[in-house]
Amino acid sequence: MIRSFALPGAAAALTLLLAGSAGATGLVTCDSGPPAGWQPQETLQRRLVEKGWDVRRIKVDGGCYEVYAVDPQGRRVEAYFHPVSLDHLRSFTR
Repeated sequence: MIRSFALPGAAAALTLLLAGSAGATGLVTCDSGPPAGWQPQETLQRRLVEKGWDVRRIKVDGGCYEVYAVDPQGRRVEAYFHPVSLDHLRSFTR
């Protein structure tokens, strides 16, 4: 009888775990279409470095490029950019 409850409970827990880890942080989301149409991360990095940013990491989050960097004013920031236009969407000081 215990087994009949353990298996569905384990399956539900696994589903919640996978759904939570695959999702974005929810800070910013982009309607950016398929990744084949995105500009390369290297292009964004090059533009930011030219503007005085010290880029530490770029990753994809919520369909946006999420950048961890030090901005030209010396602040550690988490910044979001649209992967097609490379428009700056929002920044958070860390």
